Amino acid sequence: MNRLYGLPQSISPNAKTRRFDIPEFLMYTSERLCGHYACDSVRIGGFRFQASSEVKRYPLYGFITLIVLTTAVIIYDRHTMVEFGPAPPDPAWNAGDVAHLLPTVNHNRILIKASFNSALTEPPFLTVGGREFEGHQTDSKGYFWQFDAIGLQPNTAYELSLQSASGEDLCDPWTLKTFPRPNDEPQRMRLLIYTCLGGHDAHITWRGTGPLPVSVRRRLLRRALSLEPDALISNGDQIYYDLEYGKAPKYMGRAPESIRYAGEFDRSKAVLGTANEEVFKKAAGPQIAFLYGVSCRSIPTFFILDDHDYFENDEARAEDEYSLIDVLLGWRSPVLKAGISFPPDDFMLELGRSSQKLYLPEFLPDDTRPADLPGSNAPERADGVSECYGTLRYGKLLEALLFENRRYTTLTGSDAVLIHPDAEKWLIDRMAAEEAAHVINVSATIFGWSAGKWMEWYPDIREGSNLITARPKYMWQEGWFAQHNRLLSAASGMKRNAPLFICGDLHVQAEGRIVRSGNLDLSKNPVVVIASGSLGTGPQGFPSGAIRKMVPQVPTDLVVKEGLPPVEKNGFVILDITPEKIAIDFYIWRPPDPIEAIDTLQPHHRLELIAPSSGQGI
Repeated sequence: MNRLYGLPQSISPNAKTRRFDIPEFLMYTSERLCGHYACDSVRIGGFRFQASSEVKRYPLYGFITLIVLTTAVIIYDRHTMVEFGPAPPDPAWNAGDVAHLLPTVNHNRILIKASFNSALTEPPFLTVGGREFEGHQTDSKGYFWQFDAIGLQPNTAYELSLQSASGEDLCDPWTLKTFPRPNDEPQRMRLLIYTCLGGHDAHITWRGTGPLPVSVRRRLLRRALSLEPDALISNGDQIYYDLEYGKAPKYMGRAPESIRYAGEFDRSKAVLGTANEEVFKKAAGPQIAFLYGVSCRSIPTFFILDDHDYFENDEARAEDEYSLIDVLLGWRSPVLKAGISFPPDDFMLELGRSSQKLYLPEFLPDDTRPADLPGSNAPERADGVSECYGTLRYGKLLEALLFENRRYTTLTGSDAVLIHPDAEKWLIDRMAAEEAAHVINVSATIFGWSAGKWMEWYPDIREGSNLITARPKYMWQEGWFAQHNRLLSAASGMKRNAPLFICGDLHVQAEGRIVRSGNLDLSKNPVVVIASGSLGTGPQGFPSGAIRKMVPQVPTDLVVKEGLPPVEKNGFVILDITPEKIAIDFYIWRPPDPIEAIDTLQPHHRLELIAPSSGQGI
């Protein structure tokens, strides 16, 4: 309901009323204080404020008006948290007391992360094809459990069920299928890929900050799942809850709404097993358990971590900066803290690892991935799993190489890396081996485009709405671009595969072919690069929004033939894979498109890649 707040004089019959965007409201108040009048009333949220003739005459009254309006904004800001909660029950499947359930598989093993609405004092059991596997508790309270089913048959659809220690069913049974053997020859596979589905609804404000509401994200996910993929890859940024660096923490983890909902972390204590555990669950749970629930129980899932999964954006700032607008629009600190956010400090690393430990399945072993890669074989994890580098192997049809680019970042100049050198060697070796009809790279960091961020492969920075390299990017490392070129060179050098990178991080959809990267000529076999699209970006979260203020562009040192220039909408890609080709369909949606349109989304763009090995009997 609109309410009118006015000073003694009423609005004249010819007065104009405008609905202001932020920071346009501040420009309005400045105009009034300076004696310039663009209009006679201002509407903020559901409130309309009018100015009297006294305000026009006396700067003191103008100052009082500014204070009153700022106070109104702060009050409005503090009391407009949206309502959110778990997904509604599925009438076709009784989830019982299960809060969330996310599985992954390979050809002979199933790993499941699950949580329950009530704590379990004794280990529950997972039954797979008549065999029982005892759960392993992953939190300190008994709400979170891991189930590791080993010694299974390849390419087999199993019936699974969960029982309490006393034998009581905890939910309805369901089915899940293992992948084919690595040397099997399946003829088709469908793969769903998206990025940046995280986001906490406590961060949604009238200013456009925060993600899409979780109810809308669930609807987008439901549409993607209705296309019946054989597996899904969520390519980075499962969580948005930045705590320290840059502007985002003021509207995420340090926002008053977050503190009111979840509390505050104590960085001097461990994440799990202390008071931090409850804060962590309230920070991460609504972004994962509320979102996925049990909707992916029959679909193998693969989750790659990116910068926000360590509770920070990639930020590098030489000195403190100040933003008065953050004070006026919500009484937040004006300071933008100097420093760099990566490599992750111990607390960031523990936060990222805790998200996997409780919510997200790690990557199961693969015979072609070295067992000693960094981030593998941690003692408190399932046997042989990797936290950072994974493989989705679907017989001889597909080998997808999954990797993150944050945990092992170095800042050593010409030999700096975003990917650990051992992992880089593994990637290059697998591209050289070409054992599958299609070997693709799935990277959490974007190849082929830039928005001027710090921890990109590229030295470009934003100037206005363009990218430039004339000024150095603070703390950018030339070794990062050298590693980028080594990976592209390996991909372009493949003889039997179309070189393909499907990337996360950037909140756009795009596709193109990298023809040149610096001095590296790729024209004989250009590398196809795809930005998959994000599934959870709110109004201000796109690159042209409040922080980046530009649509992504091709970096200065690259030549890219764009088949689909960057599109700032939420979306996902579906890959239909056969021995002969990969057909990629691009789906997008963004308000003001009707929300009902999500349920029948159709591809707006299609790309087909023919395998050079087609017809050679791989």
